Amino acid sequence: MTATVNAVTTATVNAVTTVKCVVWDLDNTVWDGVLLEDGDVTLRPEVVEVLRTLDERGILHSVASRNDHDAAMAKLEEFGIAEYFLYPQINWGNKSQSVKAVAEAINIGVDTLAFVDDQPFERDEVSFAHTDVLCVDALDAAGIPDLPRMRPRFVTADSRERRHLYRADAERKRAEDDHHGTDEEFLASLDMRFTIAPAQERDLQRAEELTVRTNQLNATGYTYSYEELDAFRRSPDHDLLVAGLEDRYGAYGKIGLSLVERGSDVWTVKLLLMSCRVMSRGVGSVLLGHLIRGAHEAGVALRAEFVPTNRNRTMYVTYKFSGFREVEQSGGVSVLEHDGARLPEFPPYMDVTVEC
Repeated sequence: MTATVNAVTTATVNAVTTVKCVVWDLDNTVWDGVLLEDGDVTLRPEVVEVLRTLDERGILHSVASRNDHDAAMAKLEEFGIAEYFLYPQINWGNKSQSVKAVAEAINIGVDTLAFVDDQPFERDEVSFAHTDVLCVDALDAAGIPDLPRMRPRFVTADSRERRHLYRADAERKRAEDDHHGTDEEFLASLDMRFTIAPAQERDLQRAEELTVRTNQLNATGYTYSYEELDAFRRSPDHDLLVAGLEDRYGAYGKIGLSLVERGSDVWTVKLLLMSCRVMSRGVGSVLLGHLIRGAHEAGVALRAEFVPTNRNRTMYVTYKFSGFREVEQSGGVSVLEHDGARLPEFPPYMDVTVEC
């Protein structure tokens, strides 16, 4: 598949950027009333319905509220909805700073956030600082699930579990912060199990979702539709592989994807991506290492396409550290080739299973 076709694919699949997280104000937004003026605030039932509906679609929630943190969290617990909100920012700072902090904590782009607030000033302040954030008047909250950007093309098993996956990530982060020892010792303590397998039909919805949602750890930025991925899955000239990860805290779900075009003398990695949620787990080079070893065993050269974006330099570094060098460039696409001198080993702190 050429870069031209991929560019068309990207525009088609990604015409509407799906919101990944909705950031809520609290006073007169999630509930009626101002908590610190009147502790007897009333939860808005339409907001609860929106929380549940979007959560089932894999869209996350957080908070940006000027409030007393402990009092606000206690009220969310009392209402039984605290579990929906990841990394709540409840402080006296600017809402734009809180919105940015949410994006950084979840490790997603600010442009994939929506912000709900009853105050025009607050919405304008966020919109001025972050022009790509979708700002919504709290009066219109009930209609949020009907917005085009709140309707992902597919809702996968991973989507439905996304909030729980992020909560497990938060537990891992707390364990890491409390760990006394080396990074590798901590990673070994996680008992990680990494699987690599040919994509099955049941994986394709998640595979498309990965290409659309993953920006930082996507070597080309290409996105592919379900139908295109299915064609590659069936093609005798391509290998479409999915990677999964789990550890003692639970499953991460399907977190990696690669597409290799196999020629008689050269294999070309057309797509290599890893979910941003596993960036700190030392798994970025595992799938690539498998491809390098596979090409070596087949007696062919391994090349890879790389298209620089404003967020994916980490993938270029991954290629370079794995022994790739640039051999060609055309139309913004760099072609890298493995030097054949180094065959990477899988990390010693991880159990890797390759399924045929």
